[in-house]
Amino acid sequence: MSTYVTSYDAVVRPEWIDSNGHMNLAYYVVVFDLATDRFYDEIGIGNAYRAATGNSSFVAETHTVYEREVHLGDKVHIRTWLLGADSKRVHYFHEMFHVDSGERSAVQELMALHIDMNLRKVSAFPPELEASLADMVRRFAPVELPKGAGRRIAMPKPAT
Repeated sequence: MSTYVTSYDAVVRPEWIDSNGHMNLAYYVVVFDLATDRFYDEIGIGNAYRAATGNSSFVAETHTVYEREVHLGDKVHIRTWLLGADSKRVHYFHEMFHVDSGERSAVQELMALHIDMNLRKVSAFPPELEASLADMVRRFAPVELPKGAGRRIAMPKPAT
């Protein structure tokens, strides 16, 4: 099956609005981070996992694309996709939608590393968790990447 793993809803708060009258770029990241917390709990690497094992996950790389403005009071819905996982990493993708219009407002792609908090170094997932993540990848990873996933920052090549 190819579907998003979890979702998260938020309403744009007054303190998130910048001088341009829309949500400041930093708060898109805040909302995506709240969606990450929900996603981590769903896949078994959230706060309960950290408390029980002394391991956590740190985001090592992100790529955020802002597609449409959102404004004060707008309701947004975030869908989170599991794109892949291996023995030490989880690759995932958030899509933010404006609830009333249905338009996609922003996306964020992330790579997280599994961390032994005692050493504060990258470490392998326990075998049973690695197997569980592999099963989730088989069940949830999209056949085609969501639009915008795998994108890189680059200037267009000049016309010749």
